[in-house]
Amino acid sequence: MKNFLIILFIAGIFLSFGFYPIDGYERSRIVRLLDIQHTLDKGEKYTRIPYGAFGSIDDIRLNLLSVGEKNIDDILVEDDAFEKKLNRLFPGAGYSAAVLDITDPSNMRYASFREDVGYQPGSVGKIAVLNALFYELNKIYPEDFEARIALLCNKRVKSGIWGVGDHHTVPIYNPETKKLNKRQVIASDEFTLFEWADHMVSVSNNGAASVLYRESMLMAAFGLDYPRLTEEESDRYFKETPRDSLTRLANAVVNNPLRELGITEDDWRLGGVFTNGPDRYVGRMGGSIGTPKGLMKYLVQLEQGKVIDSASSLEMKRILYLTDRRIRYARSSRLDSARVYFKSGSFYSCDRSKETFCGEYAGNKFNYMNSVITVEHPDGKKYIVCLMTNVLSKNSAGAHMYLATEIDKLITSN
Repeated sequence: MKNFLIILFIAGIFLSFGFYPIDGYERSRIVRLLDIQHTLDKGEKYTRIPYGAFGSIDDIRLNLLSVGEKNIDDILVEDDAFEKKLNRLFPGAGYSAAVLDITDPSNMRYASFREDVGYQPGSVGKIAVLNALFYELNKIYPEDFEARIALLCNKRVKSGIWGVGDHHTVPIYNPETKKLNKRQVIASDEFTLFEWADHMVSVSNNGAASVLYRESMLMAAFGLDYPRLTEEESDRYFKETPRDSLTRLANAVVNNPLRELGITEDDWRLGGVFTNGPDRYVGRMGGSIGTPKGLMKYLVQLEQGKVIDSASSLEMKRILYLTDRRIRYARSSRLDSARVYFKSGSFYSCDRSKETFCGEYAGNKFNYMNSVITVEHPDGKKYIVCLMTNVLSKNSAGAHMYLATEIDKLITSN
């Protein structure tokens, strides 16, 4: 009987509001979301995602608004007992983590393990691009958040050379034929800014990240003229502006907003775009690095509504709500009923002169795998985890999933 009631409850969710992309379609105009809506409208089950991914747009809130004035350094103070338990979970070198229990904002618990060790952040760095996009939108429309949303929905831009060359596919849905096609981005592809953001986060498409990196640079360069900027004007800007000037602009666009949040260059920085095509216009500068503590500083301030403003913080959190297939850390069955806001990234390299094993996501030269996640359980337990690893010759997806289970047990048992 209990299982039957659970099935009825989930079915009711399907029919009433679905999850953010479905009941948020009118706001975001992300076309791929109609595929899921049409599936549910036919009375069919959508089994690609677990129960926790079916939350409403109205369920997504910022958890730390009540302590919005609290300084980040006063929040990230180790709880000795909590940290002692956490540290038992890690085998040693190659692992770093920061964990913050935010269930009770007035009594948060923080613990870490090698929190200041730097790693190549991989696709976790795409959060910095998302942040840059919303930062520049705020500069264009500082007093009108809905105008920023309208621009995200209505401004369509082509991929060009920026968006090609990534093996990650993107979902392309035709509402008339109700057919979904998944393929790599091609130069002629055109999506709204909101759709590019969705491709960048939900399926971690590198081309989408580079396209939004480009558009953030254009916003910074053209300001109020950006909404009417044509493709020809954009192309001319990159062809006529000196490469070193563009490189400095690219570096400033993604990194300066992080510095304003008190996230230092050693905490987290992004060195360049995510695809090779734009190299003719934009160089790389300073390299990319991330630490668990640096990423934690960002996610905490996002929950406080301090990243740009509370409306921007909330909208970025909605984009980070994982409604596609859960992988790595987020795949733990312990999280199936939880809403998760998630980004994962990997970066690996093989040295064939070494005798040690090397394969996909199992580099023997370096093998970075990173996960950042905010977990919200139905019973009110909430926490943030930033996990970064560099374990050679081993795909660490299983280790991330194991740690997700153990960290969840540690937090939810108290």
